[in-house]
Amino acid sequence: MANHDSNTDLHGGIALGVATLAALILANSPLASHYTALLQATGEIRIGSIGLSKSLEHWINDGLMAIFFLLIGLEIKREAMQGELASRKGATLPAIAALGGFAVPAMIYVVFNWREGRALAGWAIPCATDIAFVLGLCALLGRAVPASLKTFLLALAIIDDLLAIIVIAIFYTEDLSTVALTLAAAGVVGLFILNRYDVRAPAPYVVLGIFTWVSVLKSGVHATLAGVAVGLAMPMTRHDGESLLEHAEHALKPWVTYAIVPAFALANANVPLQGLSLSSLTASMPLGIMASLFLGKQLGVFLFSLGAIMIGAAELPARTTLGQFYGAAILTGIGFTMSLFIGTLAFEDEATMVQVRLGVLIASLLSGITAAAVLGLLARSKGDGSLSAVK
Repeated sequence: MANHDSNTDLHGGIALGVATLAALILANSPLASHYTALLQATGEIRIGSIGLSKSLEHWINDGLMAIFFLLIGLEIKREAMQGELASRKGATLPAIAALGGFAVPAMIYVVFNWREGRALAGWAIPCATDIAFVLGLCALLGRAVPASLKTFLLALAIIDDLLAIIVIAIFYTEDLSTVALTLAAAGVVGLFILNRYDVRAPAPYVVLGIFTWVSVLKSGVHATLAGVAVGLAMPMTRHDGESLLEHAEHALKPWVTYAIVPAFALANANVPLQGLSLSSLTASMPLGIMASLFLGKQLGVFLFSLGAIMIGAAELPARTTLGQFYGAAILTGIGFTMSLFIGTLAFEDEATMVQVRLGVLIASLLSGITAAAVLGLLARSKGDGSLSAVK
């Protein structure tokens, strides 16, 4: 996409990497107990008899991540209306690739954990791609990743996120509160009334967005979905060269890239390594996550895409060889942010979450290193990986 600056992508990936490394160091240092205590410290917002009281970890996961999902909502709407997903030709390949990259990892995870009962709740963990790490690595690789391939990866990740949002809404909800759900629905209706009348001031969206967020938080549906609703409600009508949606996206992007996503990593990537053994890695859950993300994701994306290309339903991105496309498919196995987020929804006990983090971190690291090696070797050798070899 034109509005994605490679320096921002690179710096965002570095910020996320630094935060992840910091979380791992803190979790395995003498400060580990203080780090855990800080994450569990309670913060409260109260107006009269109405109040919200949550740990710092939950404020990050339920509050700050709602802004992350707001940005996703903005990106989905812009891409669907004016970007790569606006045309059938542009949307077909990333849509088919995303479906393959969602279905195959889920099936592999279920196979690994079929007899584990409660572990099956994490079936969606390996299904989504982390666009911050992916674009950061693409920026680092430079010309080894053609611009059209970066655009494809971004479109695929956006569809991935849309599928993840649908899964969260359907499968990761608690006991529903009818009253809170009704209030949330009223908030969403209010947002789309603002859109219908092309209200350009951001303040009404912020007020209604906060009301909707609180209502969704109390309803049993995950609160981050309120962010998506606000993003989809932002109008695309341009005034003085820029729409409110584009203005909001440009304003939020640096905050999400450099603050919110790294804060999430700092709160959720903490894996204590003390006591870990080979059996810890070969338990069904981490092994299932690693196999699903590293192998399932690349196979689902590549094989579904290849099938669509070979029957003429889609085309390879411009100036991209089949080898480069396979390297990009391996990149989609970096599933960090959304994978960990779904893990926090699926499991509450810390012992299980350590296994989730371990599986996600190792699979994402393997995917990143392998993809960089494949794309780097192709760039240096300038070998022929074109589709003509498989037709």
